[in-house]
Parts: sequence; C-alpha cells; structure tokens
Amino acid sequence: MKDRRIAHLDMDAFFASVELLRYPELRGLPVVVGGRQDWHPTRQPDGSHRFARLRQYVGRGVVTTSTYEARALGVFSGMGMMKAAQLAPDALLLPAHFEAYRQYSAMFKAAVAAIAPQIEDRGIDEIYLDLTDLPDDSHTLALRIKQAVYQATGLTCSIGITPNKLLSKMASELDKPDGITILSAADFATRIGPLSVSKVGGIGPKATRKLQDLGIHTLADLAGADAGVLQEQFGATYAAWLRDVARGIDDRPVVTVRETKSVSRETTFEQDLHPRHDRAALSAVFTALCQRLAGDLQRKGLVSRTIGIKLRFEDFRTVTRDLSLDESTDQPQAIRRAAGLCLKRIALQGRIRLLGVRASGLMTVQEREQAGRPVQRELDWVEGA
Repeated sequence: MKDRRIAHLDMDAFFASVELLRYPELRGLPVVVGGRQDWHPTRQPDGSHRFARLRQYVGRGVVTTSTYEARALGVFSGMGMMKAAQLAPDALLLPAHFEAYRQYSAMFKAAVAAIAPQIEDRGIDEIYLDLTDLPDDSHTLALRIKQAVYQATGLTCSIGITPNKLLSKMASELDKPDGITILSAADFATRIGPLSVSKVGGIGPKATRKLQDLGIHTLADLAGADAGVLQEQFGATYAAWLRDVARGIDDRPVVTVRETKSVSRETTFEQDLHPRHDRAALSAVFTALCQRLAGDLQRKGLVSRTIGIKLRFEDFRTVTRDLSLDESTDQPQAIRRAAGLCLKRIALQGRIRLLGVRASGLMTVQEREQAGRPVQRELDWVEGA
C-alpha cells in the first residue's frame, strides 16, 4: 500500500488579495475588508483613488479579512470592526465583493483540478488534494499547482503536503504566504510538535484554556500528557481524539463529493445572560452571529432558504425555531431579520446560556441563478429583536 500524500491548499489572504488586483496601489499596506457596502473608494480627477480609513468606521460590523500587513497589527477575520479600528486606525477600509471572490474561487479550483483532480472542497479559499497516485514528486506537484493557480488568477497560495489532512492543514500555515511545506512523519516532532494546541481544528478556545490550565500548551505537551487526566477532563471520546492529534494520526480520506446540509454559528456565554437586563449584550452577540453566518455562507458560495435559531436556558432546556424565506439569501441583514422573527416566537423565560443561528435549505449561488430565482440581497432589520 502506498504512503498517502495529502495536500492542503490555502489561498493567501484570499478576499484581500482579490481586492489588491483591483487596487494594486494598496500592496504592502494594511488593508481591512468588511463593514458596510457603501465604503467604496472614490476616484479622484487624476485617476487615483481615495480610500476610507478604519478609524472612520462606526457600527457593529466584523472584519471579513485583512492583508498580512494588517494582521501584523493584530487585525484578523471575525474581529469586530470597532476593535480593529482601535488596533489599526490608519488601515485602509474596503467593502467586500463576494461575487468576485466566488469567481476567483472557481478559477483557482479549475486550475488545480487540471493537475490533481482528487479534490475535497473546503470552502471558497481552501481545498484538500489526494496526490498519492500522481507520478510527480511532491515538490514538483506543488510548484505546478501554485504556478497554475497564479496563471489563472494572479494570486498566490500556500500548500502543505503530509501523510494526512490534520498535518497538511497545519503545514500549509507554516510558511505563509506563497509557501510550500512538505513534511514526513519524521518531521512531526520538530515542525508540528512546538505548535500551540489552538492550531488544531477541533480544539477551540475553551478546550485550549482547559488544556493550558493543565500545563498543556503545545502539541508536544499534549503528546506527553497523562491519558487518564485527559479522559477525566474531557471524556473518553474527545480524550482519545486528542491523543491521536498529539501523535499526528488522522485516517480521514479526501472526500471528493460533499453535501452541506446546514451551516451554523453559536456561542455559549461565560455567564448566563438575562433576556431583559442583558438585552444590549444579547442583541450585539445575536447580530454578530448573523454576520458571521452570512460570511460563512458567502465564503462557501452558498445561499439559504431557511434560517433558524437555538436557545439554551440556564436549566439546559433547549428551544429551536425556524423560518422559511421567500427567496434564498446569504446576506446578514436578511438573516438577522429572519432570526429575529424566530426569536419573537420563543417565550424568553429564564437566563440564556447558549445562543445560535443556523442556515439550512442550502444550494449554491450558481444553482439558484440557474433555476431562474433571484438571491435575496437586502432586507430591513427587525426592530426590537
């Protein structure tokens, strides 16, 4: 049996890089993409553009993406725009153009498929590839793929190639941007072991804090952790998975066909919130969840026909509500309104410990347009929700 060669390809600062194709004068500068759609650059009489600065932003939006120069200042995707403005007030601000991002996504994936057709699509800017049966060596394949992506799009990507998906995902981050990282099992201790446990998909902020409280900060620490302690703290199933992660074990195949049934965002509060006394905080979180859910849909090139919410109260009672829309959407305003209408159908009795928003009834934007049905783009906000 051949040793597996699994690649993870991640486009470099994808949304921001697409914007820099349009505005090449911004290369090398801190640029943040996100916020309202009316933050368009204004063209000056001499043909140059005048750009908004992040300090000018007022609102509850979140950062869609940022250039590496902005990331060096602490600004990352998912961060509140107002917080980002405190960190990088002079960063330049651009609105997102998701139609363009979907177009470039299709272009880079088609270019890769011509070389390595065994592709698992993980979203608008990343894919897994099974290179096991291809004749070229890994470095040659990586160079060919990167060149094909650049020729098709003018954009760079980073590729990690290892024996499995777990390691390849982390490897693709090691030499960004425009990097190639090829690791064998023997490289695990030196290249992967020193990484923070938070670098592993599936180890979230709460699990990271819990591991750190146990003195486990890196994957090397995790490999040396007591199995009994892990099982006591995390349960048998999750502890077994953590032990596999610590040893770089991952048998998941590259899945070339995947049907996404739903996309969701939820958060569990550190302290239970009261629906009336903590209304402002709940409303802000609710809006942010809807915005992030919209961003997830847009990154995946999906639209939703059904929006739902989930509430878990202090007594662990869980309530869900769903609402079907007249037209599919991927827009935060429409999702927020539908989710707000769902919320109005729940008796808010007791403190809330978890709040979530879900999109289902999914199809791709292309499927929706081919069916001759428009995608809902704008909808008024729900007052008081």
